[in-house]
Amino acid sequence: MKQNEIGLLKESKETLDSIFTRYETGKMGLREDQINEKLAYYGENQTKKSQPKSLFRLLLRAFNDPFIYILILLAVISFFTAEVKAVIIMSLMVVFSALISFIQSVRAQKASFSLQSFIQNRATVIRDGAKREIETKDLVPGDIIWLSTGAMIPADVRIFEAEDLFVNQSMLTGESLPVEKYAFASGEEKIVLQSQNLSFMGTDVVSGTGQAVVLRTGDQTIFGELAEMATTTRDKTSFDKGVRSVSKLLFYFMLVMVPIVFAINGFLKGDWLQAFLFSVAVAVGLTPEMLPMIVNTNLAKGAIKMAKKKVVVKELSAIQNLGAMDILCTDKTGTLTCDQIALVKHVDAFGKSSNSVLELAFLNSYYQTGYKNVLDYAVIQHIEQISEDLQNLKRMKKLDEIPFDFERRLLSVVIRERVADRMITKGAVQEIFQICTHVEEKGEIKELTEKEKMKLSRFSETLNQQGMRVIGLCYKDKPKASLFSKQDEANMIFKGFIGFLDPVKPSAADAIKRLKDKGVQLKVLTGDSEIVTKKICQDVGIPSERFLLGSQIEKLTDTDLHEAIREVSILAKLSPTQKARIVSVLKREGKHTVGFMGDGMNDAPALRKADIGISVDTATDITKGASSVILLEKSLTVLEQGLVEGRTVFGNILKYVKMTASSNFGNVFSVLIASAFLPFLPMLSIQLLLQNLLYDFSQLALPWDKMDDSFLQKPRKWNTKNMLRFILTIGPVSSIFDILTFVIMWNVFQANTLAEQALFQSGWFVVGLSTQTLVVHMIRTEKIPFIQSTAAKPVMISTLIIIVLALFIPFTGFGHAIGLVNLPALYYLFLVGILFGYMVVIQLVKRIYIKKFHDWI
Repeated sequence: MKQNEIGLLKESKETLDSIFTRYETGKMGLREDQINEKLAYYGENQTKKSQPKSLFRLLLRAFNDPFIYILILLAVISFFTAEVKAVIIMSLMVVFSALISFIQSVRAQKASFSLQSFIQNRATVIRDGAKREIETKDLVPGDIIWLSTGAMIPADVRIFEAEDLFVNQSMLTGESLPVEKYAFASGEEKIVLQSQNLSFMGTDVVSGTGQAVVLRTGDQTIFGELAEMATTTRDKTSFDKGVRSVSKLLFYFMLVMVPIVFAINGFLKGDWLQAFLFSVAVAVGLTPEMLPMIVNTNLAKGAIKMAKKKVVVKELSAIQNLGAMDILCTDKTGTLTCDQIALVKHVDAFGKSSNSVLELAFLNSYYQTGYKNVLDYAVIQHIEQISEDLQNLKRMKKLDEIPFDFERRLLSVVIRERVADRMITKGAVQEIFQICTHVEEKGEIKELTEKEKMKLSRFSETLNQQGMRVIGLCYKDKPKASLFSKQDEANMIFKGFIGFLDPVKPSAADAIKRLKDKGVQLKVLTGDSEIVTKKICQDVGIPSERFLLGSQIEKLTDTDLHEAIREVSILAKLSPTQKARIVSVLKREGKHTVGFMGDGMNDAPALRKADIGISVDTATDITKGASSVILLEKSLTVLEQGLVEGRTVFGNILKYVKMTASSNFGNVFSVLIASAFLPFLPMLSIQLLLQNLLYDFSQLALPWDKMDDSFLQKPRKWNTKNMLRFILTIGPVSSIFDILTFVIMWNVFQANTLAEQALFQSGWFVVGLSTQTLVVHMIRTEKIPFIQSTAAKPVMISTLIIIVLALFIPFTGFGHAIGLVNLPALYYLFLVGILFGYMVVIQLVKRIYIKKFHDWI
């Protein structure tokens, strides 16, 4: 618990005189001469808006990306080697990648400046003994404010007068029902948001009146602290860390391989300039320069596809994080439940369903003129759906009403019946028992004994344990023309119970099962009670044997909390800061990718802390601003569909990285071997660049490819260790066939002199580009390509085009211009054998690799 929360909780329990003395105020309010002094000391009652960053600064930040560093470096090197085409292509990639990042940053900044929309502009205060309206920004600690129905609480306040005061705190706590506020503290509160005589900035009064003294304003309020947390920069996500780790790996390959190639060719050939130009080409070839393009194309296509499935992506990197998510923290209301309180039970004193109990509940709710809460509307809506006698009930004559107050905790209406006037009373179960002396059983009135009251209490508790909010109903009849008052709420006849529940979504259990099958562990984080939450979790298949409460979490260190969370799926009665802390603890050590799903202001800090913040389009602006994914329908089913698409997108990105890095590594490995015994370069730098660019072009269709079902069944993350293992395993396989090509070109076609170097280079150019392109189909699936798994049509077409180009370029004028020559017909017979053998060997190596490491893509 933060110091500010501790201070507020402490002040809620102090005497009112002590509070007045501390803030130099009283019931008559502050004096005018105190206001300016306090404003100068505390500042205006406004949450701090971060200063907007200039567009130029955001643009510069967009270039701060490891992939862009690689591209810029290669573009500079290509410029000095006079490779103008490569410079143009890579420059376009830099601009394209940075532009996407820039647009995202501008949108995120715009979303973060919506805080003030929550705060009402004016408040009613008492100053110098007079009531007046002032702008909320001019409120200071010590001000006395007047609260009434419809008013928004403009600061954190302590209530010292309250009459039927109900406040909606859902924005901070997520609780759907208003809470009653009193002029005193119970003394048992351990979480500040549960205090019954404190109210907080951003909440609103739904009924009643009251007076309160301002304790905190501006950034010192609970709302101000949440707003600051919600607009902080998101921590590095698993996607960000993965991208950087892959970039480092590519840099390390360049740093090791390029100097070796340069040294070998320089010493053995004696032409150091030519060796330098060739090593530069090797560096370009070793790095997958299309990576930003492939990543962003995958992400953009995935975002479009997800939008069609009601999943809107604000940050493109969130798509991969969604696919990598293995822990989902979610609120309860609206996600597991329908977010609509419904009447689910109306029973008599003996637990049997009773329409007469329902009718009494309707008459009480329909004819009362005070604040109708969600329970009243649930009763009215329920009977409208099932009653055949509704119009008669609505035509009955109301005679009187005894409104609810916090002392009685009862509400009564008086209806004229045919032979008598009937008082119908509802209220909390224990309060109803206190005023009942009789009970109705099968139309007969009997005395209600203490033993029967205990039995009824146990039945009510059973309903509570099933997650229900239970209300008692009783009545009494008096002769017509009699007057009714509070004193008549005695010697009444107990009729029965009505139970309310936010029903579980029909789709929730199935969606949770599918998420579990895909390796996603669910944890429910809620401000609601553990009893209600436990019942709901039982209904949807979430383990509910153990739970943690916010009061328990406060006593745990992060290490102890990390251990405790592993054992539970329910965390109840949480404050917003506790939700954010739980998410942070789950992310410890980087072993998990954590998602958080919520829609209230109270969820904003946790949304910002999570790797993937998930909200809905009906959420508050600040909540949506803290999210990276927005669902157009608050449903785990929709989320599960988005998760599958996220894994598909990430799988296609992984395909490109593994294919390209391993293939290029194999080529460079082959270059090292060839450079050691050839009297000439195995391939000219321009040929190597063209081969690499054509191969990359064939990969542009990968975003349209599909993934094997086996890949989609578990979370996927960047894994540099696995990436390195894959490259070192698959890369040398292609080198085997490169070396076989060298041997054939050297011995069969006698391309073993400086005069015949063009024939050698042409032969390897075709084999190298063909094997690189074919490996796309070998690596993209764990299955047998073309037989058990076929690539999407765009991938098939693009790879076919590149192979055809590889075969024909040596015969064209363009090919001759870059040093290639026509190849003899016999060469193509060997080419078919090499390609077939390559696919067979790769498939065998794939099987061995999967069997040993239980991993592929």
